[in-house]
This record gives sequence, C-alpha cells and structure tokens, in this order.
Amino acid sequence: MKISIITVCYNSAATIADAIHSVAMQTHVDIEHIVVDGGSKDNTLAIAQAIGSRVAHVISEPDNGIYDAMNKGLRLATGDFVGFLNADDMLAAPDAVARIAAEGLLGSDVIYGDLIYVNKDRPSEVIRYWNSGAFSADRLRYGWMPPHPTLYVRRAVLDVLGGFDLRLRIAADYDFMLRCLSKPGIRVAYLAKVLIHMRTGGASNRSLKALRNKSREDLFALRKNGVGGWFTLACKNARKVPQFFRRPALDRA
Repeated sequence: MKISIITVCYNSAATIADAIHSVAMQTHVDIEHIVVDGGSKDNTLAIAQAIGSRVAHVISEPDNGIYDAMNKGLRLATGDFVGFLNADDMLAAPDAVARIAAEGLLGSDVIYGDLIYVNKDRPSEVIRYWNSGAFSADRLRYGWMPPHPTLYVRRAVLDVLGGFDLRLRIAADYDFMLRCLSKPGIRVAYLAKVLIHMRTGGASNRSLKALRNKSREDLFALRKNGVGGWFTLACKNARKVPQFFRRPALDRA
C-alpha cells in the first residue's frame, strides 16, 4: 500500500531535516514523500534536496498561504492514503507509517492516532499529550477532533471531498477533518499509538488576535458542516486542558 506524505514548508531550515529524516527512517517501503516549499529565503530547499533520499517530489514557488500549498501537495499525491507532516514535526517511530498502512489494508477510509507536543527548542521535552480516543460521530458535536498531523485519508475519499477551503486562513484543517469525519458511511479507525511529535508554537496560538481569529474560523467550519455552534466550540477549547496533565516519556509513548 502506497502512502503519500506531504510536507509544506517556508523558511524551515532549522527543522526540515528532522521531518525528512523521520520519513527516511520508516520501515514501510512504499512511501511517496512530497515537499512543497513556498519559495523559502533560507536553506530549506537546499536541505530538502540534499538529504531527501525518499523524497519523491520537491516543488518551490510562491503560494497563497499554507492551505494553498497543502492543496498543491494533494494534487501531486498518488498514494492510496494521504497525510501531512509539518516541517517542524516528526513521525514518532520508525513503524508509524507501517501501522497506518496495515490499518488501511483492513478497509478503513480515515485513520488517526495520538500526538505529543514537544518543546520547540528541546524536542525531547514533552509539553502535552493529545490522547485522541475512539471515534464516534456524536463526539464531533462535543468538540472532539483528532490531531490533524496524525490524520491519513484514503485517496478515493479525498477525490470526493476535495481539498482545503482557502477562505479559511487558520482553521481550514479543522474544516477538512469535519468534512472527512461527518461524511455518511465513512470507515474511521483509531490507532492507539503516538504517531507524531509536534513542536509547539503554531501560527494559531501566537497571539490573542490569532486565537480570536481561530475561534471565529472554527465556528464558521462547525456551522458550514452542520456539526454545531458556540457550545461545540467551547467544548473543543476545553478539551485541550487535560492534555497538559498527562505527559508520558517519549520512549514510552
């Protein structure tokens, strides 16, 4: 089973090597790694080209934001399943993709797992642990969602649902997941395993203004997909709190 992994980057020279190495270390053989660079001004592109022994495609050109770049990656992807690995994130273990592929062979359409947030400068330090739990469509109305970097979707489903909504600048990934998970008849599988180590410091959390814009876009996505409103948004934000109180060591995750 072929798995496409899309890495979108811009001026990511400090972290792109870790992301690429985490793909190169995977035991699963059939991986299509796609790097979409937004025209970086630093050495991001040179690093990706120099060390990416398992990188199938590298493109570098200006884009209209991260979700536009992700859509470019989706158009290039030819795998049976497609997922995203951010330029400052890492696959958690060498068998992460193998586990996803094995679940895909069982007939699942959407596969997700757990995620650990790590310190941006000290990636061995755990900040919080996102234990996703099993899927139920009803849980979406109570603010539940899986971590987007762990989400892998069958290509045939993506062909029906389409890509990211470029009207959203911060929450298009949430809208994307709601579309995937609320589709009737979708077969969803939860892998009770940490699949991703994610560095803290995302764009949606950098300022009060960003958090306000994120909440506004989240609400738009909820209403657009008929999943909920203000109550669901409040539940979604409250779900983050317990993540700070469970911090397994990385070697036991």
